[in-house]
Amino acid sequence: MITVKNLYKAFDGNPVLKNISTTFEPGKTNLIIGRSGSGKTVLLKSILGLFEIDKGEIWFDNRNLVLMGEKERKILRREIGMVFQGGALFDSVSVEGNVRFPLDMFTTMSNIEKQKRVEFCLDHVNIEKIAFKLSPSEISGGMQKRVAIARAIALNPKYLFCDEPNSGLDPETATVIDQLIQALTKEFQMTTIINTHDMNSVIEIGESVLFISKGEKEWEGTKHEILNSGCQKLDDFIFANKLYTQMKKGQ
Repeated sequence: MITVKNLYKAFDGNPVLKNISTTFEPGKTNLIIGRSGSGKTVLLKSILGLFEIDKGEIWFDNRNLVLMGEKERKILRREIGMVFQGGALFDSVSVEGNVRFPLDMFTTMSNIEKQKRVEFCLDHVNIEKIAFKLSPSEISGGMQKRVAIARAIALNPKYLFCDEPNSGLDPETATVIDQLIQALTKEFQMTTIINTHDMNSVIEIGESVLFISKGEKEWEGTKHEILNSGCQKLDDFIFANKLYTQMKKGQ
């Protein structure tokens, strides 16, 4: 579980996050949504500790990130998996080598143990063995995202962060990635936070949805409640898409 309490963050005196409080639950896909410039990326990076906040608390279960020293933060980082927007795979390294990278960096596992873990993770994201030795440039965009997810779970993290995981994917592949992230979240009971602007993802896997606008929390709920939220700013965000306007009318 990750809990954010009264979080404030400003850059050069300009407030970007204003009194954000919420809880991200384990075993659920927790989504952060909002327009470009709403502050959702700053919120994600603040929770990760990439930005130091001005006020507030960030709790990873019973540990307050704000009060942690560098040694404690290093321990916490080993419990975190990250899926970057573009995948951020190393093209000079094979698919297998990309997943092995965090194991080489952060563990003392034997080569045999590392190989077993790499194969376990790649199998879990449905990458066939024939692709293990290929470079990322030799596989499709959807497969690259799955490899990125395999790398993110290599250290068996308690917390998984995904920044626009569907960026650049066609709708069918994006749905496969959504379902994969949700399945892994439930299987390993991770606290998963997904930063997205994709309403298809919200409707598909939005078990818990936080909507922020201009740095403020405007609404939170589930995918079942979002089309009838009673929040005008959220409606303006959602129903800018004609498809969801039709969905609303069809209810």
